[in-house]
Amino acid sequence: MKRVCSGLDVFMKKKSPILGQKIGLLVHPASVTLNLVHAVEIFKEKLGKGLVCLLSPQHGLYGETQDNMIEGEDFIEPCFGLPVFSLYSQTRKPDKRILNSIDTLIIDLQDVGARYYTFIWTIALCLEACAEHNREVLILDRPNPLGGDKVEGNISSKGFLSFVGLYPLPPRYGLTIGELAHFLNTEFKINASLTVVWMEGWKRKMNYGDTCLPWIAPSPNMPRIETTMVYPGMCLLEATNISEGRGTTLPFEMFGAPFIQPWELVRELNLYTLPGVTFRPCYFQPTFHKFQGELCGGAQLHVTDRYVFKPYLTGIAILRAIRKLYPHHLVWKSPPYEYEYEKLPIDILCGTDSIRKQIDRQISLKKIEAGWRDGFEEFLKIRQNYLHYH
Repeated sequence: MKRVCSGLDVFMKKKSPILGQKIGLLVHPASVTLNLVHAVEIFKEKLGKGLVCLLSPQHGLYGETQDNMIEGEDFIEPCFGLPVFSLYSQTRKPDKRILNSIDTLIIDLQDVGARYYTFIWTIALCLEACAEHNREVLILDRPNPLGGDKVEGNISSKGFLSFVGLYPLPPRYGLTIGELAHFLNTEFKINASLTVVWMEGWKRKMNYGDTCLPWIAPSPNMPRIETTMVYPGMCLLEATNISEGRGTTLPFEMFGAPFIQPWELVRELNLYTLPGVTFRPCYFQPTFHKFQGELCGGAQLHVTDRYVFKPYLTGIAILRAIRKLYPHHLVWKSPPYEYEYEKLPIDILCGTDSIRKQIDRQISLKKIEAGWRDGFEEFLKIRQNYLHYH
C-alpha cells in the first residue's frame, strides 16, 4: 500500500519559498513527519533565526493541557528558545504583536473532521487576522480521519455561531483543513493570501489506517482513530451531565452516569437500529472530570461499518434514549462553554436550539434527520467547488 505524504512531508521535499522570511508556526503534537520528527525541530533547523515564534491552539503546543476550556499561556519554549503565543485564551485571534513580527504564518494542524473541534476555527481566525494585516498564510494539509466523502448533520444557524462553529457548517463536513480553509476564505470573503501545500496520495474514501501515517493524538482525549469516528456525535455529551468518557482510557467511545442501567439503555438503543454501530453494556469509574471516582453505568460504542455509520445521528439517539429512560436525570448544562456566556452549550454544539427541543419532546430520529435538509443540498453544491482530492 502506497503511503500518503502529508503537506509537511511534501513541503520538506521541495525547494523552500520561505527562506529569508520571518516565519510564525502554528502547530500541535501531531505536527510531525512520516518519521515522527516534529515541525518545530524541522523549521528551526531549516530557518534558524527566520523562525521567530510559535503559536498553539487549544490543548497547547505539545498537547499538555488535558481538559477543555483551560486557557493556554504565552511562554518561552524551553528546547528551542522561541516565544509561544496561545491562541486558546482571551486572545484567540493573532494580534499585532504577533503579526508585526512575521511575514508568513505556517499552519500544520491535524484536524478530526468535526465542526466543534476548535482547531479549524483557530485557522479561520488566523486567516482573518492575516488578511487584515497583509500577511501570508501557508497551510500544510493533512488527512481528514473521517474520510472526505461523507457529510452529515444540520447546517449551523447564524444565531448560534460560536468558537465551536464560527461559520455555518454541518457537524461532519468531509473536507481537509486545506480544502476547508479555501472554502472559508472564498465563500465568506475573508480574502487572505492563502497557499495550501497539498498531500500526495490521499483519496477521499480513505480510512486513516489506509494512509500508513502514524496517528498522534492531536489533543489528549483523541487517542485513537476509533475516537475520531464517534466524536461528531459523542461530543454532544459535553453539554450534559452524562460522562463522555473523559477520565477513562476510552474517551468519547464510552459514556454513562451513575443513574444509568447499562442493559436497559442498550436495549433501548437497539430499537433504533442505527447503522454501522453496536453498543456494549459496561461500567466504568472516571479518574477525573464528571463523576470522578464514581461507578457509572453506560455503554461503549463499537463502529462495525464506518462507511454507513452516522456519528451525529448516533449521538442524538443516545441523548434521546437517556431522556426517555431517565427523564428527570438528564440535565442540559448551563453556560459558559467555549467562550459563549448566554446560549446553552447543547445549542451552540448543534448550531440550533431545535434539536434539544426535539430530544425533549421525543420527536422521532427520522423526523429529526429530515429537518437537516434545510441548506444541506446547497452546502453540498458549494462544497464541490473546493474538493482538491478525488
